[in-house]
Amino acid sequence: MTILEAIIIAIVEGITEFLPISSTGHMIITQAILGVESDQFTKAFTVIIQFGAITSVLALYWNRFFQSIDFYYKLLVAFIPAAIFGLLLGDYIDDMLEQVDVVAISLMLGGWILIYSDKWFAKNFDSPEAPVTSKNALVVGLFQCIALIPGVSRSAATILGGMTMGWNRKQAAEFSFFLAVPTMFAASLKKTYDVVKIDYHIITDHWGIMLLGCVVAAIVAFLSIKTLMVMLQNKGFAAFGWYRVILGGTILALLMARVPLEIMD
Repeated sequence: MTILEAIIIAIVEGITEFLPISSTGHMIITQAILGVESDQFTKAFTVIIQFGAITSVLALYWNRFFQSIDFYYKLLVAFIPAAIFGLLLGDYIDDMLEQVDVVAISLMLGGWILIYSDKWFAKNFDSPEAPVTSKNALVVGLFQCIALIPGVSRSAATILGGMTMGWNRKQAAEFSFFLAVPTMFAASLKKTYDVVKIDYHIITDHWGIMLLGCVVAAIVAFLSIKTLMVMLQNKGFAAFGWYRVILGGTILALLMARVPLEIMD
């Protein structure tokens, strides 16, 4: 991976991590288009740069993290399901990360759901904030598990999960951001540990490019969150849904035309 390729992938991560369009799916597609080899370093890089995206949430909402213990308890309740399923299905998930067709199908299906979600949840778009209970935090956590499938989007799954609990768009999106912190931190930490266990030189020999990726992802994610909040308040989910459908359909068409979009081992 060159420095330019690392910057491009980090920009994609920053833009897509908190938008309901799947950051993992976009990085897989970007990697395939750039022809970046799927070696241990690349796999580590695409997960570790999530540390950068996390810092954007902390920078924007730092005061919200100085709340009661109950705030962290609800985040823990929401985090546990994905942690359990992630550990149990880790190898299977890694296999799916190599399949561009899985990403394309997930993008399309998720896109149609987003398009119709504006009608399904119209009644609570601008409703007052609802209480965050352990029960609805758990439901959002279960929705997050769906995002273990590449292309689904952790952001989309958790925001829609929150809205099924009667939360408005702003409340659901912000809880999704907060839940991203422990979820992405745990995923990045585990990937770092796995890579170090295999060969710590993968990290130590490329720390500069990884740090660059984190910084780029942090800056872009900061701007992306602000953009998402404005779009959700004014436009809803339809634009994101149509984007997903068009992108997923285009990828499937290219694959059917035998255009080489496979991830190289």
